Amino acid sequence: MKFENSVTKYVGAQIRKYRKARGMTQKELGFRIGVKHNTISGYESGTNEPEQNILFAIADVLGVSINDLFPSPTNVEPVEPKFARIPVLGTIACGEPILAEENISEYIYMPIDRLPSGKLFYLRAKGSSMEPTIPDGSLVLIREQPEVEPGAIAAVLVNGDTEATLKRIKRQGDMVILMPDNPEHEPIVITPDNPARIIGRAVQVTQLL
Repeated sequence: MKFENSVTKYVGAQIRKYRKARGMTQKELGFRIGVKHNTISGYESGTNEPEQNILFAIADVLGVSINDLFPSPTNVEPVEPKFARIPVLGTIACGEPILAEENISEYIYMPIDRLPSGKLFYLRAKGSSMEPTIPDGSLVLIREQPEVEPGAIAAVLVNGDTEATLKRIKRQGDMVILMPDNPEHEPIVITPDNPARIIGRAVQVTQLL
């Protein structure tokens, strides 16, 4: 979709206005829709023309209508989305399905062609137990599944299904051990008195620098 130069600059100015109004950096907006921050800079300066599907993603992340980005109503037709909206889990409500709306803190848009198959969600790593593999603060893409192979990193519900942790799965006979990658942290042995439940497998780690 091509725009006249003046409209492109107007759209860029609108993107900048709504982004700043939400206290979001170019890097954060780019991460949310799956592009680099210098691409966002190009959109805002009017030197790059965002594709239609990108505009829909930007509008959704900024919480505005796509028409708010244009100087007047346009004949933009909806297109099949090329982005997937991936939930980020926050506080987990006891008894609720893991992807219940109450558990979701935000959504991140990612290009569909960069994603694996399956039902996906993000967890934000907290602490140093999985360093250096997963640094503190990283966003970890999880594919929802009830079991993982030994040695894989899993998202595991602990503390009465109210907290999700990331650990490597080790099996010794019938015993399951949650292993940290950081040797300064202790393994967690799963017992009837200390139960846990696997909710997915880590498939991708992203750091927002």
